[in-house]
Amino acid sequence: MHAGRPGSLNSTQATTAFDERLEEALSALISEVEASALERSDDDLPLYGLIRYHLGQLDERFVPARSDAGKRIRPRLCVMSCEALGGDGELAMPIAAAIEMIHNFTLIHDDIQDRSELRRHRPTIWALWGTAQAINAGDALFALGHLMLNATREAGVDPATVLDLSTELHHTTLRIVEGQVLDLGFEDRPEVSPREYLTMISGKTAAIIRYACLAGATVAGADAETAAHLAAFGQSLGMGFQIRDDLLGVWGKPEQTGKPEADDIRRRKKSLPILLLHDRISDADWELVSGYYRQPELTAAQVGEILTLLDRHQIAPRVQAEVQRWHDDAVAHLAAAIPDPAARAPLEALADALVERTG
Repeated sequence: MHAGRPGSLNSTQATTAFDERLEEALSALISEVEASALERSDDDLPLYGLIRYHLGQLDERFVPARSDAGKRIRPRLCVMSCEALGGDGELAMPIAAAIEMIHNFTLIHDDIQDRSELRRHRPTIWALWGTAQAINAGDALFALGHLMLNATREAGVDPATVLDLSTELHHTTLRIVEGQVLDLGFEDRPEVSPREYLTMISGKTAAIIRYACLAGATVAGADAETAAHLAAFGQSLGMGFQIRDDLLGVWGKPEQTGKPEADDIRRRKKSLPILLLHDRISDADWELVSGYYRQPELTAAQVGEILTLLDRHQIAPRVQAEVQRWHDDAVAHLAAAIPDPAARAPLEALADALVERTG
């Protein structure tokens, strides 16, 4: 996998090869586990069909059909981090697949809790098959992720290292869940500070990106200082990624994001644009906004009023400045971890692309 560096934005061929290899790893484990389950049961188990639907392998009738499987930035970062340090990307592939499964476990549960009916331009699992079966699918992806992580031993990674990676992944999952708990708690609070919000996304979003980079460095045999800088690179990259997501949640185009226009406002999310707005508008205007946010549902006119306030106070440029700040911090850690510009170029190109992403 060294040739072409999978994940490099300058090589479509290498990117496609990475996606195909990752898809193969995901599908093989699901098929193996499904076959074992069916041997023990006389009934159909739609569970694995739901998982494959969410991963973009099947349509809602469980017929093979390729659809948007997401950007897969997290597994890509894992393999790229390993290779940037001179490691073998093939050794990192099982853990990259594990990261993708754990990430999708969190997405399924997040969709349930947020009552999101669309993900990647398609109905979510709970919207089609109900909350209970969606929970089952998410739980199964969590287990599949850890089975895939254990397969890293078969790829040649030292068992002690696999245990360390497994322990760290469990801690990472706890950080994600802690962040989600904070996020849900913010919905019932009249005010949330930007600092509290950044603490929340450091777990919910950034933790798994941090883990992806740390795991890649670990598989490559990096020393503690280098691994710490790669982890910090991932953490800052994840912070910027979420803040850019906040911008797209308000101003993103539906055809690019797969979600309705101004979806975060319609869902009354206290994302960074709203928190920054709070610090810049009059008490009367804030009472108007917070009053709308206390309603169970916003009208199109109310959404429009909030958008007008955001534009008047130039919140979008301020949010983008935060994205850039985290990007710069990420790139500084990357340079500290990998002094060779050529070796770190693919990771740096990916970080640069995330600053202006549109979906």
